Amino acid sequence: MRKLLLTIVLCVSMLGYGQKKTLQTKSISENITIDGKIEEEAWKSAPIASDFIMFEPDNGKAIPENKKTEVKVLYDNDAIYVAALMYDNEPTKIMKEISQRDNFGSSDLFGVFINGFNDGQQDFRFIVSASDGQADCLGTDTTGEDYSWDAVWKSKAVITDFGWVVEMRIPYAALRFSSENKQTWGLNFFREIQRDKHKYSWNFIDSKLGTFTQQSGTLEGIENIKPPTRLFLLPYSSFYVNAGKGQKTYGTIKGGLDIKYGINDAFTLDMILIPDFGQTKYDDQILNLGPFEQQFNENRPFFTEGTDLFSKGNLLYSRRIGGRPSNYPTFSSNEKIIENPSSVNLINALKVSGRTKNGLGIGILNAVTEKTYASIQNNNTQEIRKEVVEPLANYNVLVLDQRFRKNSSVSFINTNVTRNGSFRDGNVSALVWDLNTKKNTYNLSGNFKYSYINDLQDKKGTVTSLNFGETSGKYRYSVGTEIVSKNFDNNDLGINFETNYYSINGNASYRILNPTKYFNSFRVNLNLYTQFQKETGKIQGNRLNLNINSTNKKNHFFGLGINASPIESHDYYESRTENRYLISPKRLGGWFYFSSNYNNKFAIDINPSFAVLSEPGRNSFGIDIGPRYRFNDKFSLNYNFNFFRQNNNKGFVDSIDDDLNASTANAIIFANRNVITYSNSLSGKYSINSKMTFNLSLRHYWSYAENKNFLSLQQNGRLADYTTYTQNKNSSFFSWNGDISYSWWFAPGSEISILYRNNAANFQREIDKDFGKKVTTLLTNDQLKHVFSISLRYFIDYNEVKNKF
Repeated sequence: MRKLLLTIVLCVSMLGYGQKKTLQTKSISENITIDGKIEEEAWKSAPIASDFIMFEPDNGKAIPENKKTEVKVLYDNDAIYVAALMYDNEPTKIMKEISQRDNFGSSDLFGVFINGFNDGQQDFRFIVSASDGQADCLGTDTTGEDYSWDAVWKSKAVITDFGWVVEMRIPYAALRFSSENKQTWGLNFFREIQRDKHKYSWNFIDSKLGTFTQQSGTLEGIENIKPPTRLFLLPYSSFYVNAGKGQKTYGTIKGGLDIKYGINDAFTLDMILIPDFGQTKYDDQILNLGPFEQQFNENRPFFTEGTDLFSKGNLLYSRRIGGRPSNYPTFSSNEKIIENPSSVNLINALKVSGRTKNGLGIGILNAVTEKTYASIQNNNTQEIRKEVVEPLANYNVLVLDQRFRKNSSVSFINTNVTRNGSFRDGNVSALVWDLNTKKNTYNLSGNFKYSYINDLQDKKGTVTSLNFGETSGKYRYSVGTEIVSKNFDNNDLGINFETNYYSINGNASYRILNPTKYFNSFRVNLNLYTQFQKETGKIQGNRLNLNINSTNKKNHFFGLGINASPIESHDYYESRTENRYLISPKRLGGWFYFSSNYNNKFAIDINPSFAVLSEPGRNSFGIDIGPRYRFNDKFSLNYNFNFFRQNNNKGFVDSIDDDLNASTANAIIFANRNVITYSNSLSGKYSINSKMTFNLSLRHYWSYAENKNFLSLQQNGRLADYTTYTQNKNSSFFSWNGDISYSWWFAPGSEISILYRNNAANFQREIDKDFGKKVTTLLTNDQLKHVFSISLRYFIDYNEVKNKF
C-alpha cells in the first residue's frame, strides 16, 4: 500500500512538472533601488516563484528544502524588476570567483530567461553570479547561447547568512515584445550551484526532449506598457602608438560611432561608422601545409553579435569582409612587389535583424570595403606603380526565416558580393528547412543551394542535402546525404573547401538521462561518413568514429575515442591539380581526454592522441596538457602545452615541367617529411571587482616540416621516388603574440580599455631545431612590433537622456 501511494505521489509530481508554470506580477509606482537588500514595500506582497526542479545531472529531481529558491517579479512603465533569494545551508561554501563580463569561472549563478513573444523561439537571458558579475546572451535551440549579444541592465548580488540574494532591473529597451495592452511572456528562472555542479530551473526542462526554449513557463499581469524607443549611441575614441624595427614610432587617433536603433517592436538596426577593430583579439596563425586556407574565428564585435539569423545555411564567413584582397598583383620579371596589403579597410557596415510575432525572422547585412592597391617597383627605373588588388566592394546578406509550430522553420538566404569594375562578382542563394514533430521526437532537415559566379566565364553550381533523425530519448540516431556539384562556389562571402562529391552519413548515440552509481553523465556516439567523387564514384573520404564522454560522481570529465578510415581513399585536393588524386592510406587512431573538476583550485586537462597508417613508418602522436590554478577568487592562471608529431607524412611541395622524362611531364612533386609542432600559451586574469579586470594572454608557436626525400605523383594516385628534385622546400614557421589589457566598465554599457600588444613571426626554409632560439629570436627589438592603445566607449540611451531633460 505504501509503495502504491508513493507511486501515485511521484506520478502526480511529474505531471505537475510537465505543465507550464505561471507567475503573476504586479505594477508598481515606487522607486526600486538595485542594492540586493529587497527592502521596498512592493516586494513583500509580490507572488513567489518557487519549487525549482533539477535540470542536470538528476533531471526531474526537486530542489532540496535547504537549497530552496524564491523569485519575485515587479514592473513599472520602464522596466521589470526581479528579486531572487537563493537559500544555502552552507553559505560559506558558495563559490564566487570574480571574472570579466560573460565569463563566470567557478561561481554560483542565477538567471532570468525571457521571451517577450512567448513563441518558444528565442530567449533573452540575463545572468548574475554570486560574485556580482553579469552575463547576457540570446538563447535558441538551434544555435545555443550567443554571448556576443550585450544589453545594458542593472543587478546586484549579495552573500547573506542564509545564502545569497540577487536584485535586477531589466529595462524594456533590452527586450523584445509586442505592443499589445495585455502581455504574456515566456519565462524561466535558472540556478546553478557550482560546488555540486547542480543546475535547476523553475519550469521543468525535460532532458529527454531536444529542446530548451520551448519548455518555459509564463509571466502574466503586465498591462498597458509600450515598447520604448530603442535608440542607443556608442561614440568611441581610441589612441594608438605603434613601434617596431625599421619604422618610425607614430601615434594615431581614431573616433567613430556605433548606432543601435529599434525600428519597431521586432527589428533592430545596427550600424558602425568609421569602424575601429584595433583591440580585437589576434589570430592564432599556424604552419598551413594543406591545400585549403586557414579558417579564422570572427573576433570583431559587430560581426559576432546577434548572428543567429545570419548563420542560417552556413553561407556567411564574415572574415571575408575586410579580409585579404581577392586578387594578387601581376608583375613582370623586372619588377618587384614592395607593398601588398594583407587586409582591406572596412568603410562602414549595417545590419537589420529581428522576428515578428508571427515567427518571420528577417536579417539584412550590408558592408562596404574600400578600393585597395598594391605597390610595384620597376627594378631598372625605380618607378613605383599602383595596381588595384581589391576594388570598391559591396557585401550583402538577406535572410528570411519563417518559424512555425514553435519548433520548425523554413529559410531563404541570399549572399551577394558586387565588386566595382570588371572584377569577379558572386551570388549564392539557399533554401533551408528544419522540421520537427510536435513532440520534438523526430527531425527532417536539409537544404538546396545555388551559386552563380560572374567572372571570366560564368560558373553555376548547386548543393543538396537531406537528413532525418530521432532527437529525443536515451537512444537517438540520424541518417543523411549530400550532393555537391563541381562548380559550386560560395567563397566570395562564405568558405567552402570541397566540391564535386556525394556523401552519406549516419549517427547513433546512447546517453543516460539521470545519474547512475558511477556517472553523473554518460554518452556514446557512433558516426559513419563516406564521400564519393561525383564523376568517377571513387571513394574520396571515409571515417568511422566511436566516442565516449562521461562525468563521474566527483565531476571529473573522461572522454575517449577511436577513429578509423578502413578503406583507401582518393584525395583530389592535395595534388593542387585538377583531375589528379593521391591515394590516402588506411588509418586507425585514438584519443583520450581527462579534465578534472574546475571547482578545485588546481585542475588539469590532458589529451593524448595517436594514429597509425597503412604505410611503413607512417604514424602520428601528440599530447595537449593544460594545467590551471586559481589562487583566489580574483587571480587565476591557465597554461597550455601542445606537442604533435607526424612521421613520414606525405604532402605536396611543387609542380614542375620535366622535359627529361616524358612520362612525368608536368611532374607533381610530393615530399616524404616529418612534421613537428610545439605550442605554448599562458592566460591569466586578475579581477579587482566584477567591473575591473586585468587580463594576460601569451602564445608561442613553432611548427616545421623537414623533407626526407621527394616523390612524384603517378597517374594511378601512387607515389614513386623522384631523385632529381633538389630545391629546398623545408618549412619552419614560428610566431609570438602577447597581450596585456585592462578593462573597466565604469558605467552601464560604457568601458575604458587599455591594451599593450606585441607580436612577431618568421618563416624560414632552413630548419634550426634549437627550441630556445625559436623563442629568443622573436623577443628582440629587431623582430617585435609593439602597439599601445587606449579606447573609450560611452553608452548613451535615448530614453535616459529624454527623462533627464
